[in-house]
Amino acid sequence: MRKLHAVFISLAASTLVSCSTVPDHGTTASSSVVVPPVARSAQPVPQQPGPSTSQLGPGAATLARLETLAPEADPGVLALALEARNCAIRNGEVDQDAKLAVIDYSRPSTDKRLWVFDVGRNELLFRELVAHGQGSGDNYATRFSNQDNSHQTSLGLFLTAETYIGNNGYSLKLDGVDRGFNDNARSRAIVMHGAWYVSPQMVASKGRIGRSYGCPALNQGIARRVIDTMKGRQLLFSYANDAAWLHKGQSFACDGRSAEQIVAAARALRGGMQRVAAASAP
Repeated sequence: MRKLHAVFISLAASTLVSCSTVPDHGTTASSSVVVPPVARSAQPVPQQPGPSTSQLGPGAATLARLETLAPEADPGVLALALEARNCAIRNGEVDQDAKLAVIDYSRPSTDKRLWVFDVGRNELLFRELVAHGQGSGDNYATRFSNQDNSHQTSLGLFLTAETYIGNNGYSLKLDGVDRGFNDNARSRAIVMHGAWYVSPQMVASKGRIGRSYGCPALNQGIARRVIDTMKGRQLLFSYANDAAWLHKGQSFACDGRSAEQIVAAARALRGGMQRVAAASAP
């Protein structure tokens, strides 16, 4: 109990066509994929020693700050994204002040599943709707690919690059760094752009937003602002509960821990904090 309480106190302190518009006129598929929830429990605080910040590596304090900024986000996803960011900085791919966009494709398209963080300034800049590829699924994305003409979303870490005006208007090129999972992004024309089919109105009328040809498409009203924030060697991390990528992805694997270890430690730590808070409440 004392160890868990100490953890709680320390965290509290510290002209491309691959993605052209895809009209959607079909019915909404049943959402059968369920995202495993972050552990929450009303049970008494266990007597066994709980997880510690050391299990999360040197980014534990940063993770705690991001969780405060985005409490609805899965802490495991944030932890994995931060580890990928740390690896990119360590490898000299980006600077220390690189912004981090996180997409959690394990959530339905009706959720605002894109977060953009200014990690250095401890700010959440955007939380937005974002489309996945039509080949990946309907409301939920369940299939992912690095192959041309698959019209599927790719997973992993992307470096943002230059902007251009294309068939979808103002767009941002992306370079994937997860070999075998997203490193064909530039040749596939996987870019960030605005799209008419990404809107609350589409959610209300169809029960989901529209889908791209694999691009992370945004609402047209916010796309330019997000792109201008993210252009020029910033980071975009795309997550999903995909076993192959979680097992073999390399962007987050520079400190010897597996994706499973990183995700599990972050989720368990939040669960421990919640149990301590509940037990301490009058």
